[in-house]
Amino acid sequence: MSAPTPSHDPKKTRRILSLWFPRLAAERLLRAEPGLAEAPLAVIRETGNIREVAALSAAAEAQGAARGQPLSVAVTLCPGLITRPADPAGEAAFLSALRRWAGKFSPWVAEDAPEGLMVDLTGCAHLFGGEEALFRTALADCADLGLSVRAGIADTAGAAWALARYAGGGGPAAPRTGDAIDQEARATRSRAQKRHWTRGGAAPAAQVIGGEAARIAPPGATRQALAPLPIAALRVPQETVAGLARLGLRRVGDLWGIPRAGLTRRFGSELVHRLDQALGVAPEPISPARAPLHFALRLSLPDPIGLEADILAGLDRLLPPLCEKLRAAGRGARRVRLELSRVDGGTQVVEVGLARPADHPDRLRPLLAMKLDEVDAGFGIDRLRLVATVTEPRHASQHKGGWAVSAEAHAPRGEAQAMADLIARLGARVGLEAITRERPADSHIPEKTSVTLAAAWSEPAEDWPRPARPRPLTLFRPEPVIAPDCPTPPETFRWRGRTFEMQAASGPERIAPEWWLDEPDWRTGVRDYWRITTAEGAGLWLFYAHGGAASGGWFAQGNFD
Repeated sequence: MSAPTPSHDPKKTRRILSLWFPRLAAERLLRAEPGLAEAPLAVIRETGNIREVAALSAAAEAQGAARGQPLSVAVTLCPGLITRPADPAGEAAFLSALRRWAGKFSPWVAEDAPEGLMVDLTGCAHLFGGEEALFRTALADCADLGLSVRAGIADTAGAAWALARYAGGGGPAAPRTGDAIDQEARATRSRAQKRHWTRGGAAPAAQVIGGEAARIAPPGATRQALAPLPIAALRVPQETVAGLARLGLRRVGDLWGIPRAGLTRRFGSELVHRLDQALGVAPEPISPARAPLHFALRLSLPDPIGLEADILAGLDRLLPPLCEKLRAAGRGARRVRLELSRVDGGTQVVEVGLARPADHPDRLRPLLAMKLDEVDAGFGIDRLRLVATVTEPRHASQHKGGWAVSAEAHAPRGEAQAMADLIARLGARVGLEAITRERPADSHIPEKTSVTLAAAWSEPAEDWPRPARPRPLTLFRPEPVIAPDCPTPPETFRWRGRTFEMQAASGPERIAPEWWLDEPDWRTGVRDYWRITTAEGAGLWLFYAHGGAASGGWFAQGNFD
């Protein structure tokens, strides 16, 4: 008696939809420049010193250009080729927008950068009339958006990825190899294909049966769907694909009977891991992107306003609920924007930054009020919109007791917050980046003992380390001093066009350069620093350089007065 055939419930079996946009970068530009719709367009990226084609429009591909070609080759094949530079940030943002569109099919959508999406359809396909109907809906939507797309549905993410890109032949461009008959001329390819396959060459392209439905692997038929696909469909490096081809292994099905230990020993663990992922033996979770944090409120007015007092009244209605949303999320606003929409269609924008994350109206209102004198109300303002564009987590403060409470009781209350408010008010006028503070740095080099940071994004130093020897009030780059070339402090010397007579000297303090760095000012070698008091009463900081990559001598670097 034969064993019963297992049944698969589409609502319980995990089903994955892979969407691949092979012309994403080019078609993003075509959407922005509709006038180029019929022209051959190429997106160019720089790889080392080579400019190569990253993406092509359908018109450019029809004229013989291909992805991965050097730009010079593509222009030779397509003389009228129009080029645009690649924009990875813009393409990533466009893919994120497509991810939001794909949310109509399932709430579980992840980006498969740089040109794909992964959608977990488990329990969702029946809402669209089945997987084939959902498949057709996705293709129709992309056609309406002016996007080329290839899709695949299978039990695993790896199998769906393979079906979307390689079912029916084709797939991403690969480097030319001696076994790639499909890259030869058509006449040569048609004559040699059968002979080449029987002699161990590249396998003929898989045939599409049933149109796009062939890219849908039935539940439980993952092995059968993967078997005719090329090895590259397993998402392994091209070097691994070429190495397997030299052994006569060109299809995924050729790997079924090969011992795993031998594959791992020769080609590494990645090949076996990718194979297990495609078959569902190794897990490959789909992690959807988190919903972006959004803190914004809008107030529509029945009648236009134009007075500053009216704008402040509207602001007083928007700030409390905005701050409540921030506190509920455990965050504070670092940058807030107030958008004022005028009745004539124009928009005035007021934006302020804060030195510390704030979640109370009292911290935000004074800063916004300072900027309202820049607003031109025109014929009136009929809508206010308040947005916290940049936020940061706010951590709960630790409860203190004992000596900590006693120390805080004697310290000025709110000193840190008062300083933060002052920085924010000054920053509203001159910009937060213009307000800086010094913090100690971990270096024995005199000019590197401190670092300049933006005050809004740094904390004041609680304990400034004291140097082993006194340091001058003014420190400048080393300036040559005319004096005898001797490590003993000179009795007389000339500096900045003046002659000085030494009255007292304290030192020396020897400081060696940072040998792991090549700094021009320290090529003179080890320095012996002296505090010199002149007959005129001036206190100078001189050093004698013992010489290194550059000649030494006496130099002045600071002033104690």
